[in-house]
Amino acid sequence: MNEQAGNQDEVLAFLADPATHGGEKVQRIDTHAASVFLAGDRALKIKRAVRFPFLDYSTLAKRKRACEAELAVNAPYAPEIYRGVVAVTREAGGKLAIGGKGTPVEWAVEMRRFDEKRTLDHLTGEIDEALADALGLAVAEAHARAQPVEAAPWIAAIGSYIGEHAEALRKYPDLFARPEIDTLERLGRTSYQHILPLLRDRGQRGLIRRIHGDLHLGNIVLIDGRPVLFDAIEFSDIIASGDVLYDLGFLLMDLLERGLALPANVVLNRYLAQTHRTEDLDGLAALPFFLSLRAAIRAMVTAARMERAPEVRRDAIAKSARAYFAFAQRAITPPAPKFIAAGGLSGTGKSRLARMLAPNIGPMPGAMIVRSDVERKALFGVSETDKLPSEGYTPQVTARVYAVLLDKARCILAAGHSAIVDAVFAQAHERAAFGDAAKAAGLPLRGLFLTADLATRLARVGTRTRDASDADEKVARTQEAYDLGPLDWTQIDASGTPEHTLSRALAALD
Repeated sequence: MNEQAGNQDEVLAFLADPATHGGEKVQRIDTHAASVFLAGDRALKIKRAVRFPFLDYSTLAKRKRACEAELAVNAPYAPEIYRGVVAVTREAGGKLAIGGKGTPVEWAVEMRRFDEKRTLDHLTGEIDEALADALGLAVAEAHARAQPVEAAPWIAAIGSYIGEHAEALRKYPDLFARPEIDTLERLGRTSYQHILPLLRDRGQRGLIRRIHGDLHLGNIVLIDGRPVLFDAIEFSDIIASGDVLYDLGFLLMDLLERGLALPANVVLNRYLAQTHRTEDLDGLAALPFFLSLRAAIRAMVTAARMERAPEVRRDAIAKSARAYFAFAQRAITPPAPKFIAAGGLSGTGKSRLARMLAPNIGPMPGAMIVRSDVERKALFGVSETDKLPSEGYTPQVTARVYAVLLDKARCILAAGHSAIVDAVFAQAHERAAFGDAAKAAGLPLRGLFLTADLATRLARVGTRTRDASDADEKVARTQEAYDLGPLDWTQIDASGTPEHTLSRALAALD
């Protein structure tokens, strides 16, 4: 297990000595597999001389390869953090040095030190809609760079995890009731078999990739106001492989378990808007299984901490483990989806209502939002905030936009998730088409039509910045003359605050 522990003790003491770092104060952080030394603007991470079923750092050569692998995996995520691999050497006089000319006796990943209090697990109160949007974008960009891997080994592995986790959880009868574990295992196996063809298809489409693998809030840091992913898995090809939505699912689970439902919903909606893949809408069918599996892993790992924890910490650890287990139970039994349409003239607050409403509509992490303004820009291949010329708003283009909205909503609902369609819906035939689609899906369409006086609408469109909508004062005045035709949707007075509009919408949907 620790054939070189004695040699490492000397190296660890050397790295913990402020004199090694020019007198800088040293902070040491230990995990089961690594020791990190923080001094000045530098961090040095040493692999511990240990061997576990899932990793082997028992020899110097293996630790060197592990450091090189960590650098290779993480530098693309965070080039501003990961600097290189450096040797701890024994010099001619017998003294140790960092990066000297002597014989290497240990290897370290050298990193730029960041403020460890700026990891997102320390900043949950600061994760607003803007930061959540940036998070979804950061994950989507990371996945765009990730390389596809052979899918079959990972698909088989997650199937095996179900029983392995259940067996591990049964070791803690004081924390988890045996019948509940059995039920979770049975539901997990049923869900896995249901999504197995989907996973194989996603593997063939290249959506099972070399992922981060450990994408929770503690492994994302704010640097210059931007979320940066770090500390991706390097020690196991299987653990570091997976469906991109499984990777995202860890982050979503972490947000949801902490009570951050709105940020979790924003993260997923931004991710889907950024990837713009119909395959990911279909892939939502696997999300309940992914969320449940991620939470079960956390329940298992948290429970295992009880064995090493001081007595004073055990009650809190037990509470956390049970909370993760309860989350896994909820996630694997999602509620039926809902089909909601939010209509109204420009400036009534449809998009704001959709964003506020979505986290309240199950399954977790809330409804997917399909917005006409975003889809219109996508049709023209421009960014969401680019202004379109008048040719982008012809009746023919608008008809195409509504067709896309309908297709996406159908995909989302077929995957078992709720959809909120955000569009003006000024024409009776547009509203009727969505009603027909709802009937075909066996769901009621909950149509909400927001209303507000012209002065209110003008004030709102006049204050928009960096928004997907191109509607301005001229558009708002023109819409005032629209003949809406028979309006059988629930009309919502949206002239007040967004919170008042949300309250009225929730009451209408109850």
